[in-house]
Amino acid sequence: MPRKRFGPRYRVSFRRRREGRTDYYARYRLVISGKIRAVVRKSRRNVIIHFTRAELQGDKTLVFTRSSELKKYGWTFSCRNTPAAYLTGYLAGLRALKAGIKEAILDIGPQRASRGSILFASLKGLVDAGVEIPYNEEILPSNRRILGYHIAEFYEKVLQDREKYENQFTEYINKGFDATKITEIFNNILQKIAEEFKVEPPKIELEENFEEDE
Repeated sequence: MPRKRFGPRYRVSFRRRREGRTDYYARYRLVISGKIRAVVRKSRRNVIIHFTRAELQGDKTLVFTRSSELKKYGWTFSCRNTPAAYLTGYLAGLRALKAGIKEAILDIGPQRASRGSILFASLKGLVDAGVEIPYNEEILPSNRRILGYHIAEFYEKVLQDREKYENQFTEYINKGFDATKITEIFNNILQKIAEEFKVEPPKIELEENFEEDE
């Protein structure tokens, strides 16, 4: 006879665990480390990064950065792609250093940790800014993707056969944006962010031989 799920001994799980929004076991391990967490999250339109310290009263946000902030530097493309995620991480990392945060541990929560994802593009930006975060090189996206070459190449296909790709890049085409220039714009914004914080921007060079990220 199956055990009843109701009664004085039945305990309802925390709401965020029921909704799949928080892995409390993973969170516990992060909190007891005593280190500041570099929390990276993605929404439908943005990449969000905040440096958080666990306190008795709850988490305290020390630095907060959203990818939509890139627009003020001249970013005209999606704020949720790989180049935007890297730039957001770089901006967040420089802000963290300015706030006295030199090291942290990565917290991606219950999000899927797939190799080369935009979450790890943000991590690459944080590390290139100078924040010390433990990680494995294999999880990072290629420099080719960080620079946006995959977007530019796909956009060229769109321009050659608009009927086939009529539902993709429609907004860019209608507004006159040229995605083939995304790498140039990326480098310009990287330079602007570095100049704002009076540092030298990182040099992101294309790999001679690389395997496309999954």
